[in-house]
Amino acid sequence: QVQLVESGGGLVQPGGSLRLSCAASGFTFSIYPMSWYRQAPGKERELVARIDSIGGGTNYPDSVKGRFTISRDNAKNTVYLQMNSLKPEDTAVYYCNTRLSRSIWSSMDYWGKGTLVTVSS
Repeated sequence: QVQLVESGGGLVQPGGSLRLSCAASGFTFSIYPMSWYRQAPGKERELVARIDSIGGGTNYPDSVKGRFTISRDNAKNTVYLQMNSLKPEDTAVYYCNTRLSRSIWSSMDYWGKGTLVTVSS
């Protein structure tokens, strides 16, 4: 049973910081890349960060680059998203994601239920 459980969301003022966590279980966490996505009101889901299986390679869109940092602790089966200098436009539900290779012939996306981040004064 693959499970991804996000935590750490909440209300924060503009310019503040927040750290999200995603606890993973049900698969060999250490060999798969992990991602964070978000969906803001009235907008489509978008990728905000991705990290490779080792933790040495990361990817961010321009909208968050320099402010957000993704990291992982393979010993704890956990991926993190450190968010600094938060802006009101960062308000969204944040989702943890992984794409698992089920076999050499197929793969499948798995999602957490999300955690709400609200940036407001």
